[in-house]
Amino acid sequence: MPELSRRRVLTLSAAAGMAAAAPVPPTARGAAASPHRPLYGRIDTHHHAVPPKMRQWAVEQGMIPPTGGPDWAQWTLSSTLATMDANCIAVGVASAPVPPEVFADRETAESGVRVCNESLAELVRDHPTRFGFFANVAMLHPDLALEQAAYALDELGAHGVLLTTSAAGRYLGDRAFDPLLAELDRRGAVVFAHPFSPKGIVEVPGVADHVADFLLDTTRTALSLIAAGALDRYRRLSIILSHAGGFLPYIAGRAEGWGREDDDAPDPAKIRRALRRFYYDTALPMSPYATPTLLGAVGADRVLFGTDWPANPASEVARETARFDRDPGLNRREHEAIARDNALRLLPGLPGGRR
Repeated sequence: MPELSRRRVLTLSAAAGMAAAAPVPPTARGAAASPHRPLYGRIDTHHHAVPPKMRQWAVEQGMIPPTGGPDWAQWTLSSTLATMDANCIAVGVASAPVPPEVFADRETAESGVRVCNESLAELVRDHPTRFGFFANVAMLHPDLALEQAAYALDELGAHGVLLTTSAAGRYLGDRAFDPLLAELDRRGAVVFAHPFSPKGIVEVPGVADHVADFLLDTTRTALSLIAAGALDRYRRLSIILSHAGGFLPYIAGRAEGWGREDDDAPDPAKIRRALRRFYYDTALPMSPYATPTLLGAVGADRVLFGTDWPANPASEVARETARFDRDPGLNRREHEAIARDNALRLLPGLPGGRR
């Protein structure tokens, strides 16, 4: 973990306070005067898509209604491209998080994953300069997941694999997922870990589950990977934690204390190393509140730009992107690395490699 000087800590903390207090324009137009407004296209690694064939499949499965439904279910290509252009996003790495329990039935797992992956691959083929994609796999069927990952990566051109942070109550450090992680490690693949609410958790009345429960699920899976030694066994595997790692960077000191006090816990040094093995997207959102903690824990070179479109509507994408551009806790080099350069280094097959 990088050591911060007292001056750096104070600067970042003051920057967060300034950014939090500053008024933020509600549309992307207000971002034009931002000190870090890029002259190049961003790469959005937390970017969801529901193309028509996938949407029809989700309707047939009863996941969404035939009309209306949540924001993410109303995805359209035209609104996506408009939002990308308004926020200087050159490339979106599309993904479609599906609760793994939807694929509990093997026949549904075979047909549903194929529909999802081929729909996203078609989106990329039709718009090769604007999109990449992370493929789905049926995590509850390990042998099938291996076949699906191979087909997606070798035949469909996927840039990585989406794994949900838990499946049927098991987190990614569980040995049940070792065959899949081992194969992805052999390939040097990228995993995008996306959360849902932890299984069996009691809802808090009046509080949406994505506000805190999703972040807890991400934190739990990260800790399970650390505790199980998976990061040491699979050193070629790169894992992106959604939503800036949930609570992980914030509770790193507590995790180190766990390592000192519990004989069965990972050594504190191992926890510190693990923090910099993960990648983190900005779709917490990172700016302005989380910037000091995230940069202090992992450094700017492990952070990737992400919007969570269209779960985040266009107005929120614009507001959060503007805050990211205005964030005084980021210098120009850090901003450029997060907005684009880190993604190109991690995912060199993406379009937009040249400025």
